[in-house]
Amino acid sequence: MSSVYFSPGSDSGVNGNVAKMEDANVKIEDGKDDSVEPDTMYHNFRKTIAPFVMSFGFRIFGVILIIVDFVLVIVDLALPTKSREVGDALEAVSLIISLFFLADVLLRVYVEGFKVYFSSKLNIIDACVVAITLVVTMVYTFSDLSGADLIPRVVTFFRFLRIIILVRVFRLAAQRKELEKVTRRMVSENKRRYQKDGFDLDLTYVTDRVIAMSFPSSGKQSFYRNPIREVARFLDTKHEDHYKVYNLCSEKGYDPQFFHYKVERVFIDDHNVPALEEMLKYTANVREWMSADPKNIIAIHCKGGKGRTGTLVCTWLIDSDQFESAQDSLDFFGERRTDKSQSSKFQGVETPSQSRYVGYYEVMKTKFNRQMPPPKSLRIKSIRIHSISGVGQGNGSDLKVKIIVKKELVFQCVCAKQENCAVFPDVGSNAAVISLLNGPVVEGDVKVMFESSAGLPKGYEDVPFYFWFNTSFIEDNKLFLSREELDNPHKPKTWNLYKEDFGVSMIFSE
Repeated sequence: MSSVYFSPGSDSGVNGNVAKMEDANVKIEDGKDDSVEPDTMYHNFRKTIAPFVMSFGFRIFGVILIIVDFVLVIVDLALPTKSREVGDALEAVSLIISLFFLADVLLRVYVEGFKVYFSSKLNIIDACVVAITLVVTMVYTFSDLSGADLIPRVVTFFRFLRIIILVRVFRLAAQRKELEKVTRRMVSENKRRYQKDGFDLDLTYVTDRVIAMSFPSSGKQSFYRNPIREVARFLDTKHEDHYKVYNLCSEKGYDPQFFHYKVERVFIDDHNVPALEEMLKYTANVREWMSADPKNIIAIHCKGGKGRTGTLVCTWLIDSDQFESAQDSLDFFGERRTDKSQSSKFQGVETPSQSRYVGYYEVMKTKFNRQMPPPKSLRIKSIRIHSISGVGQGNGSDLKVKIIVKKELVFQCVCAKQENCAVFPDVGSNAAVISLLNGPVVEGDVKVMFESSAGLPKGYEDVPFYFWFNTSFIEDNKLFLSREELDNPHKPKTWNLYKEDFGVSMIFSE
């Protein structure tokens, strides 16, 4: 359990218990054992080799060896007596494999600890299988059976021992469990996981009453994401009768019975933003739930538990007076979701549009008293691409622009054909202006997508770049978004293509 200071307020503020808590000491569960390992050579070496022993590659190698050894035993048993020289070689290989599995078990006991490792029945069976098969292999390999043909029962006995080694196939069950663990850890990257009390989940306590997690999955997806039954067991164990789950995935759901029908849906497409109306409905729903009982918590997820999840977690942090600034809430979420002991890779809200909408909510709360801002209808007149040199054809002629409102395509222009637009290269300013012919009148949430026929690399939404905005927040009939405010070009790995001054301006008329 760690203590984290942040200001102002806490989730309990929704009950009226705390109005402002500049000095609030909020205990947040880190999901790691509280015991602190001493700084000794023993523990440092264990920490060093743990990533290797528990790695995906090491587990896969173990599975391959089990299959190889299984085949070797079958081949060895099928060999006629005259081919025993080949059989001896096969037995030697099988012995080496058995010794590897012994080393594997000993290393896992060393890394996980004796008590933790043998707390699993599957691990106990696994260790027994390894020990028994090693003994059988050594007996079969090193026993001198010369003259044994005079005692047929001896040969039969040792061949029976050899058949026992086939039981190693049951070790695949234990290896499969380990593969599931390392695969989930690999997919979750360095997101903070809950790894204590018998749980290992891609799940983070953002605050003491807000959980962010990846999708509770079943079937094949549970191999690499949170198994839904484990998530349900966790919530029932830690917060029985006091939790509500928010599924933000528009693309898929699950049986709400797993969570006793305490599931709310907010339909958001992957790598996209919620409608402002949906954000207000969501916060009203959370306020009501959190106010009902100080023990109540919320568990929010999308697919990976980062973009859409972070957007609505930050929205709640602002709504509940824990942060006044959208940026502070975004920074805090990223800090809580990222396990820096694994990697420094940022695991917070990533797309600029999602961050922009958290900013919109800050304004709706502080300026409009949690109400929708006054609606504003605007006609899109033109789009200017800044610093366009080297981007596609470098003059905008390869671009196609799509404008979407409420998931409906309301306008499309193809620059190469001058279809619904005219393109004017501004070579002196390293820009291109796309003047829309009969540009659409838009209101509310608007999505603008840019495609290219010149082979620009695609990112989210299968396009080179796109963005969302809401017309109510447009000032002076102009919107400018820099490279870092555009979805896809915001990633540093694209900056060899999109230079520092790259950006998009939109000009409107009322």
